[in-house]
Amino acid sequence: MILCRVQGSVTSTQKNEHLTKNKLLICQPVALDGVTPEGASFLALDVAQAGPEDLVLVNKEGSGARLIFDDEKIPVQTVVVAVVDDLDLADEKKLEGTSVAEATRGS
Repeated sequence: MILCRVQGSVTSTQKNEHLTKNKLLICQPVALDGVTPEGASFLALDVAQAGPEDLVLVNKEGSGARLIFDDEKIPVQTVVVAVVDDLDLADEKKLEGTSVAEATRGS
């Protein structure tokens, strides 16, 4: 999943028949602060009724996207799956050294 900010939408008069029921959104990946851009923007199909400036979660994996739509022929890799209402982060300093990954890295 990728945390993104919706920058806008794409309007097209012609598109693949599998895409006609959903909106295409322009999504900008952001840092956990929800504001700082991280990487290039991309297009994602919307199933969460997101709008401009919404903070969203994007599934960026083709087979997962096809499962969401139950359509093996849909030409999609990225899907907006949730609108984020609130983001609650743990204190990073408090968590430092507690993950299994960190513990095994030093070995």
